[in-house]
Amino acid sequence: MNPPEVIGLLSKMIATPSLSRQEEGTAQLIFDYLSEAGAAPRRFRNNVYALSENFASSRPTILLNSHHDTVKPAASYTRDPFAPTIEDGRLYGLGSNDAGASAVCLIRTFLDLRTSSLPFNLLLAITAEEEVGGENGMRAFLPHLAEEGIKIDCAIVGEPTGMQAAVAERGLVVLDCLTPGVTGHAARGEGINAIYRAMADIESLRDFKFPRQSEILGPVSVNITQINAGWQHNAIPDECKWVVDIRTTDAFSNEETVNLLRDAVKWTTLTPRSTRVRASVIAESHPLVKSALALGCQTFVSPTTSDMSLMYDFPSLKIGPGQSSRSHSADEFILISEIEEAIVLYRRLIESLKLG
Repeated sequence: MNPPEVIGLLSKMIATPSLSRQEEGTAQLIFDYLSEAGAAPRRFRNNVYALSENFASSRPTILLNSHHDTVKPAASYTRDPFAPTIEDGRLYGLGSNDAGASAVCLIRTFLDLRTSSLPFNLLLAITAEEEVGGENGMRAFLPHLAEEGIKIDCAIVGEPTGMQAAVAERGLVVLDCLTPGVTGHAARGEGINAIYRAMADIESLRDFKFPRQSEILGPVSVNITQINAGWQHNAIPDECKWVVDIRTTDAFSNEETVNLLRDAVKWTTLTPRSTRVRASVIAESHPLVKSALALGCQTFVSPTTSDMSLMYDFPSLKIGPGQSSRSHSADEFILISEIEEAIVLYRRLIESLKLG
């Protein structure tokens, strides 16, 4: 298991700034670490990956994935975010919890098992730009794997979950809404007020009931979060712009969700910024979930979004050391004991897995 070596790798990652879209340093660090371990890593942009020995397309393939990019350090840090420090059993530093600990534990697990005679392939991928949903992270990496002829059957996604099993997370669609009106002088009551039209359409969305809901994720949530209209007090506004935050579920595709809401409004044009962040649900009957439950893990619905939302073609389970509440916070840390526990549990989860 060698926790000191794992902690040493994580400390080096913390000391190497890896803000989203600026992960060249940690990508090289991880690549070199895997190379020295004899794992023959590959690199696609800032995504580093490796295949288990005797990789065969005739066997199922399990993706072991986490990310090595971080958010910017919070302004309220009292420590140097890039100075790894161990105090009272805690390793402090930016990215220690989200998701450096998951990344190094999955790396160690892969290295321990890559030459084992498992009935499936392992594909380790420590990817970039997760925190921003960037175009050079998982969005580019999965098509790259397809071009290489590598098919993924299921995935373990390392994120801070307290080593409990997140079986679902909601998707996200943000709508930019434009409601037209006709300008006129307010004193004479001329024109058509775009704000009033927008208010009516907002009310329609607030009261809208979707025809069905997800068994696991419940109803789709729709919230109006921004609104802007008018330019002076005595002019009837001829345009009202507003924003809708939608947390989607597996009951409808993101595109279906948008179309249902479009049908619910009368005057407004609804334009999604993107529909790629989809809801993710893995069935309770899936072998990954069964193995996690057999090891004493609890299942739950994750309140946060991860690269699971981009894994459209195969089921994924989110599980990793640390706590989501520490993510993106000042003086971020991971417990050394959490790293030790994760290495053991990841290995047991994979070795007990029965695919097929």
